[in-house]
Amino acid sequence: NKPANGSIRIWVTGCSTGEEAYSLAIILRECMNAAKKFLNVQIFATDIDNDAIEKARIGSYTGIESDVSSERLKEYFTHDGSNYHIRKEIREMIVFAPQSVIKDPPFTKLDLITCRNVLIYFNTELQRKVIPIFHYSLLQNGILFLGSSETISVFVDLFTMVDKKWKIYKRRDSIFSVQ
Repeated sequence: NKPANGSIRIWVTGCSTGEEAYSLAIILRECMNAAKKFLNVQIFATDIDNDAIEKARIGSYTGIESDVSSERLKEYFTHDGSNYHIRKEIREMIVFAPQSVIKDPPFTKLDLITCRNVLIYFNTELQRKVIPIFHYSLLQNGILFLGSSETISVFVDLFTMVDKKWKIYKRRDSIFSVQ
């Protein structure tokens, strides 16, 4: 529903070495091409691990042939021996940065937050701190995408289930305080 030349903002928390962020960028590029609609895409990919962020910024991977279709390898990567390097136009859609989702200020005015397989490493207290931060960060009707073993816990007043199998939630309007 974004207007042509509008923007879409995404936060990939716990991005590790960047595969999820690059996958999202590729999917968005394909959707924009299919719809013949250009959007300003801003993907903020963060992780607490500085070494992982550095690897993600480089965007070079080996052994991805079994995970990425040959069409996508040809379209979105350059091949150099055994390494596949993400193309510049995809790389430029993403800002990689070290960040603690618990301690550092969150990104805001987001359309989508992915937090896949991060919350499982948090105790209940930290999970209860992070979910309201995600709610605060999302635009009205923004989407939260969690990992298969994760949940919004007691925060059913903040999110509506969109897809139970894939753990996709939509932000609800709610008055709450981030603690």
